[in-house]
Amino acid sequence: MSDTIRWGVIGTGGIAAAFVRDLALLGDAEVVAVGSRSQESADRFGDEHGVAHRHPSYAALAADPDVDAVYVATPHPGHHDAALLAIEAGKAVLVEKPFTMNAAEARSLVEAARARGTFLMEAMWTRHLPRTLAIREIVESGRIGDIVLVTAEHGQWFADDPEFRLFAPELGGGALLDLGIYPVSYAHMLLGTPRAITAASDAAFTGVDGQTSMILQFDGGAHAVLTTTLRGQSECHAVIVGREGRIEIDGVFYRPGSFRVIPRVGREDGEPEVHSFDEPGHGLRYQAAEVGRCLRAGLTESPRLPLDETVSIMETLDEVRRQIGLTYPGLD
Repeated sequence: MSDTIRWGVIGTGGIAAAFVRDLALLGDAEVVAVGSRSQESADRFGDEHGVAHRHPSYAALAADPDVDAVYVATPHPGHHDAALLAIEAGKAVLVEKPFTMNAAEARSLVEAARARGTFLMEAMWTRHLPRTLAIREIVESGRIGDIVLVTAEHGQWFADDPEFRLFAPELGGGALLDLGIYPVSYAHMLLGTPRAITAASDAAFTGVDGQTSMILQFDGGAHAVLTTTLRGQSECHAVIVGREGRIEIDGVFYRPGSFRVIPRVGREDGEPEVHSFDEPGHGLRYQAAEVGRCLRAGLTESPRLPLDETVSIMETLDEVRRQIGLTYPGLD
């Protein structure tokens, strides 16, 4: 592995552009190639972001010998096939969240990567933020005691446009897979795999889920209460409640920012602590930095988000979809 990780990007949408911009803040990584379904789209993206190699197919991008790692940034239904191309070409692969459309596809990719011996990780960028790492350290230290409750929600407002991807069933639309993945993944990070799931939902006008709420129950009695919606802009807050205190995550919980540690009433060390992280950029670069760290260490998956955990998260999403009756063309 060279000192600089050379990235290729599959897809030319908004998240691909944000990734490329944020990657420029890293000193040991660069985007050298882009792959699209047409030469025109690849050239447009390359011109806008200064990417030298422009490929008219995903397969051509995966085969580029100058690419060390591939970031898959297609719409959800395209994640599995695009990632598989890169795995079979022996590239390290970072797959935009949600990892796949269902757990079966996730297992397929994990099996392929392990058989090939290549690195694979879901691009749940929140996991790698300095704020998230600090929160995990405090939780694991026992400062707030055993977790009894996690609350988290992610709500955005979108105009009712049947062609917009979040309302389009054929593009894996709906609140759950695009927005709900954030609170679901956060709960898994803190509490592990739930032993029971209860979900309720109301559909959007195209039949995808417009608003979904979930209660996840865990061994030991902890609950995670999670909500996601396409119908309105929510605070996107999260709170972690332990027996000895709580952590309140300021602002949008899945982005960079600050948090407060608040001891329970009656503790002698009862003064709240504020932890702030003022960082440039969007925050996407930290997941790329984790890929680079793992590759240089000879790892084929990240200990921050192991592949078995990614599969478990997809299993949770599958069960929520089953309970709310959310299906997709050609998949269910």
